[in-house]
Amino acid sequence: MKGCRPLNLDEEELITKSFAGTYATRDRAIFVLGTKSGFRISELLSLKIGDVVQNARPVDRVYVRRRNMKKKIEGRSVILHPEAKQALAKWLVQLRRQGDISDDTYLFRSRKGLNRPISRVQYYKVLREAFDANELTGKLGTHTMRKTFANKVYDGLDRDLVKTAQALGHKNINSTVQYLSFRQEDIDEAILQL
Repeated sequence: MKGCRPLNLDEEELITKSFAGTYATRDRAIFVLGTKSGFRISELLSLKIGDVVQNARPVDRVYVRRRNMKKKIEGRSVILHPEAKQALAKWLVQLRRQGDISDDTYLFRSRKGLNRPISRVQYYKVLREAFDANELTGKLGTHTMRKTFANKVYDGLDRDLVKTAQALGHKNINSTVQYLSFRQEDIDEAILQL
């Protein structure tokens, strides 16, 4: 979603804790994986159990195949953050209890159809509900997860654009600059210090 803003640390923690209901574990796993990996929502929803589980345990790196990437040029591998690994492990326990899963089963399966992932629209509705329940303002959507990741990586890499572009899987650094255009607070702070 063009213009989505990232979440700050407090907002991210608030949303992480706010999922409720039958699919709370699933919804939390998607959110944490999204904010800790930087994958787009369509890339997250393309994941199958075999992509995140090896020898009955969550993998150390998650790989999204080329065919599921935005421009379908090449796949992308991202190390699995411990919080994301923990959220996935909890979701996998719940999936195993439900039974009828294999390596080819979509990780975030829809109730509709035999083996289809939930839709981007459905997860957008889930996130909107969480944002609204916590009275968060501004332009927020599924891309907020990726922007939150970008913001944290950029700061964590001492504002290195080249490394941030690599972490996001961008081939063109101008794409990364657009992601970081939300850094209005830096500009505001500089103006106020004049």
